[in-house]
Amino acid sequence: MKILNYPSKQADKKIKEIIERRAFLSGGEYESVLKIVEDIKANGDKALLKYSKKFDSPNIKKLKVEDAEFNEAKKKVEKSFIKTIEKVYSNIEKFHKKDMLKSWFMQNEDGVLLGKLANPVEKAAIYVPGAKGGLTPLVSTVLMGGVPAKIAGVKNVFMTTPPQKKGSINPYLLMTAKVVGFDAVYKIGSAWAVSAFAYGTETVPKVDVIAGPGNIFVTIAKKIVFGDVGIDMLAGPSEILIIADEKADPKFIAADMLSQAEHDVLASSILITTSKKLASLVLDELKTRIPKLSKKETAQKSIKNYGAIIVVKDIKKVFEVSNFIAPEHLELQIENPFEKLFMIKNAGAVFMGQYSPEPVGDYIAGTNHILPTNRTARFSSALSVDTFMKKTSIISYSKTALKKDFSDIKNLTTIEGLEAHFKSVEARFEKK
Repeated sequence: MKILNYPSKQADKKIKEIIERRAFLSGGEYESVLKIVEDIKANGDKALLKYSKKFDSPNIKKLKVEDAEFNEAKKKVEKSFIKTIEKVYSNIEKFHKKDMLKSWFMQNEDGVLLGKLANPVEKAAIYVPGAKGGLTPLVSTVLMGGVPAKIAGVKNVFMTTPPQKKGSINPYLLMTAKVVGFDAVYKIGSAWAVSAFAYGTETVPKVDVIAGPGNIFVTIAKKIVFGDVGIDMLAGPSEILIIADEKADPKFIAADMLSQAEHDVLASSILITTSKKLASLVLDELKTRIPKLSKKETAQKSIKNYGAIIVVKDIKKVFEVSNFIAPEHLELQIENPFEKLFMIKNAGAVFMGQYSPEPVGDYIAGTNHILPTNRTARFSSALSVDTFMKKTSIISYSKTALKKDFSDIKNLTTIEGLEAHFKSVEARFEKK
């Protein structure tokens, strides 16, 4: 990794490489997933079992987790773990309740009443990635997807995750699902899981929304089924961008960059700073820390290909570059970060100050860690209660109000050439 100055052609080239590293929608993979989607639609459970046995567990027999499996999982999980999960649940619940949509109405003197009716969807599915065949259970994702859906008031909330080789689900995932209160848990993964919940099978219910992160095949499947079912977002590789000044601690910055680099070779870790000295110190820290990581090969490739240290003289320009990149995670390791907060236009989540590292958002704070990536923070937001809600417009006119707007409606319908639209209004004033 080289330290880059901005503006420069080298910095522009590196930023372009990073923001164009899309991990999905390649032709061959898209066609493969499309075939899976069509197979599930046509053949239901038969196709589900075929893919599950081929790619996940040759021993899989039943797709739905049974009570006996929950009971067995309970014996394998420490009470301290359950206490931690309950604490995280409470934090997520407190934060997400603030997002709860409410129905509202407004009325004017002419007898016009307008409003919005807020309702949850009926059914939702939360996808939880397998993570090394279930060996590193992503319990935090179970909470991040399930808790907002429950707060929204979704009648039936289901969870699905790939089975382990022996056909079981990691006990930590099952007990976290128990705390959340899912209506059912399914042992299904990848594109066939998304397809099953989008269209329904003999065993799997058709839902209204599918949410949760996944690999390239999950992402492509969500893109294909969108429109037949709602989705939260098309999640890409993880990202962190750190804005730092000369007083920031290089150890903190390097550690935070690597917290994302260990995810995936396509993960992106960027430092933008006004200090050349800090840039050099962070680079030295990265060289020291990477060899000590258990996932050093992954982190090394990520930092080499999609990491960057960029020096920008003007703090205003620093935020312009950050807003252009629109990172998933944005850290402000600068003096008085709240003074610069409103310079941020595009980011999935913002971490303020040197003692707010990105992992607190991933695990404990209560904010959601299912965030927009690949610059989609320009137009989308974190998974929230809104993901599982619908808003319906309410319109109520009196005869007096309709008569007042009569001529304006006539003008607009005439210009648009929609005669019958106007006549539906005119009919209310015809003599009987």
